[in-house]
Amino acid sequence: MITPTKGIAPDRCLLAVGAQILLQLDEPRSVSQTWARLRTWRAEHGHASPVSFGWFVLALDVLYSMGAVELDQDILVARSMHAAPLER
Repeated sequence: MITPTKGIAPDRCLLAVGAQILLQLDEPRSVSQTWARLRTWRAEHGHASPVSFGWFVLALDVLYSMGAVELDQDILVARSMHAAPLER
């Protein structure tokens, strides 16, 4: 699921979807705004493999566990790779 397999297309694995999500977070956005932008972006770039909202949330979980995004007052924020580590 996290990486491509025989059953999961490369553009649908969670790391690829996570990277596509990060492209949408050029500024802080709500989860709904990010989901809408991701669907539009995927259609414009010819990604035919379906991504459900549940799969989108799993990709967000992966990004959160990697420290790449955080949710601040219901707004998704992409963390800079040069930012200080999160204290959990």
